Amino acid sequence: MRQGVAEAWVILAAGVISAAILVKPVGLSAQVLPAAPSLPSAQIQPPAQALPAVVPLPPPPPLPKEREPATQSAVGSPPTGDALSLTPTMPAVVIPGGGRPNVPPDAATQSGQNTATAFDLPQRSTVERINGYFNSIVTLVGNFVQVGPDGTRTQGEFYLQKPGKVRFDYDPPSPVELISDGNSVVVRDRNLATQDLYPLSQTPLRFLLADKIDLLKDARVVGVYQDDIFITVVIEESHAVVGKHRLMIMFGAQDSQLKQWTVTDPQGYDTTVAIYNLNQTQKPDPSLFKINYERVMQ
Repeated sequence: MRQGVAEAWVILAAGVISAAILVKPVGLSAQVLPAAPSLPSAQIQPPAQALPAVVPLPPPPPLPKEREPATQSAVGSPPTGDALSLTPTMPAVVIPGGGRPNVPPDAATQSGQNTATAFDLPQRSTVERINGYFNSIVTLVGNFVQVGPDGTRTQGEFYLQKPGKVRFDYDPPSPVELISDGNSVVVRDRNLATQDLYPLSQTPLRFLLADKIDLLKDARVVGVYQDDIFITVVIEESHAVVGKHRLMIMFGAQDSQLKQWTVTDPQGYDTTVAIYNLNQTQKPDPSLFKINYERVMQ
């Protein structure tokens, strides 16, 4: 499926919006909300299935004897010790909606206020924390999981090096990979042997890849929320041809680390990407960010 995080970022800027998406648009207006909305109830997690009452539960495995190596735990038991520490934990993706809208009322625009002054002091302080986190990142490597507008779930690895460079590799069977070399963004399809090229400056990726950023000055922030789990910043952009699109970025309330983002296209369709297993010390191979421009011109 070529509808990945790659397309979620670049299709919005290029105006190539997919017509096969199922969610209805949501109107926006920007409102300054000092209080944090409640967490959404919808999460991408399979429901737990209870065993039938007539089937007895298996007994726990016996404890290992002295000097005898422990055997593998029973099926369904969580790993312990080193096995647990070596297993990256995939996050539960928070889908917009419910008590955490990504389309806040546009009060700042209606009142003619500049977004730099439309928020109260705690909200501006929160954004300053986020600016500090963004500006501290030089490299970032990790895993991602994406939920598309139709609920399709894909995952893979990403490599980021500021300023301007990032690569998203989807796990098979998806053939998609996205590369930014600091100037352009290319979306490749390995199966079709095709690649589409877009200017980085026209995609929302530029917010994540900027060397230094001040969100209240460099972006049109229309919402700032905080609760015990997340800090949420909502950015809106308008294009004369394709209309408005929104970027909702969510950070950990305790560590201010980037957790996930949601791109809403002009039709109101959401694509959400959560990242995890992050490493800020690993330096990606520079060859990961090379784009073959001759291939684009063929």
